[in-house]
Amino acid sequence: QVQLVESGGGLVQAGGSLRLSCAASESIFRIDSMGWYRQAPGKQRELVASLTIGATTNYADSVKGRFTISRDNTRYTVSLQMNTLKPDATAVYYCYARNWAGTYWGQGTQVTFSP
Repeated sequence: QVQLVESGGGLVQAGGSLRLSCAASESIFRIDSMGWYRQAPGKQRELVASLTIGATTNYADSVKGRFTISRDNTRYTVSLQMNTLKPDATAVYYCYARNWAGTYWGQGTQVTFSP
């Protein structure tokens, strides 16, 4: 059963924008936080942005001021607005949802920076 569905990846150019979305299945109960990690080629997965159920946000230093995480009116969907993209944006972006039982992951969506 697919529990997190991501969308919005693609090809971007310098200074461009992209919006990622992630919809969580209602089978994931009592979500405490959702967010995004990314994994660039040859690098470890790193946190990009997170959003708690209490609306506290956290961003990687490298994306502060350029990326914004938000949720829609249902608590099961989060979006990541990425502006002023740079070459380091090239990565697979993974959505996650976390609750008392653990962490759930999406299948990943590719973002590729095109010079």
